[in-house]
Amino acid sequence: MRNRDLNKENIIKQKAIEIIVKDGLDGFTISKLAKACNVSVGTPYVYYKDKDDLIIKLVIEEGNRMETLINEGFDPKSSLEEGLRVQWTNRYNYAIKNPLLLPFFEQINNSHYSQQFAQMFNEKPGMFMSEFKNNLLNFISNTIQRGEIDDTPFEIYWSIAFAPLYNLLRFHQQGKSISGLPFALTDEMVWTTFHKVCKALKK
Repeated sequence: MRNRDLNKENIIKQKAIEIIVKDGLDGFTISKLAKACNVSVGTPYVYYKDKDDLIIKLVIEEGNRMETLINEGFDPKSSLEEGLRVQWTNRYNYAIKNPLLLPFFEQINNSHYSQQFAQMFNEKPGMFMSEFKNNLLNFISNTIQRGEIDDTPFEIYWSIAFAPLYNLLRFHQQGKSISGLPFALTDEMVWTTFHKVCKALKK
């Protein structure tokens, strides 16, 4: 059996994400991955059983890393504006430093893997996103109890609180706005949008 090479394994993971973002999940194959890594077709199988195993492990690993970074410095007991500012800062920095990972997760969310992961999370509550979700739900509950915001369904809250940021990041990653004109996100745009979001959420 061939020995595992950590550097080679990291290259395989990086190239897998690149291919999935560029060609979609349907266009992702082990042979294409091996060619991109300049290794034999058998090399990825040293680290993963098959394509599904690779994708599942990638999502879990990157999901855990994303959860840790997004939760950094976030206090569920903080005020609405203070807590949201930490969340926006963490999400913004994560997306800028890891430009392929948001489109990678979008590919996953729009595929058959999405239902598979939802089932895995329900069966294993300790998997990634549990701490993130608990912190966010506690934060929302605290802001409601303090009378800062109205009690609204989580999906509505999330759409107001974070969708504007992710839309800006999507335009930035694509390099163009919804009108097709060139677009580059700036800190000023981010925090101008942030203040409008806070106003929309507050009573």
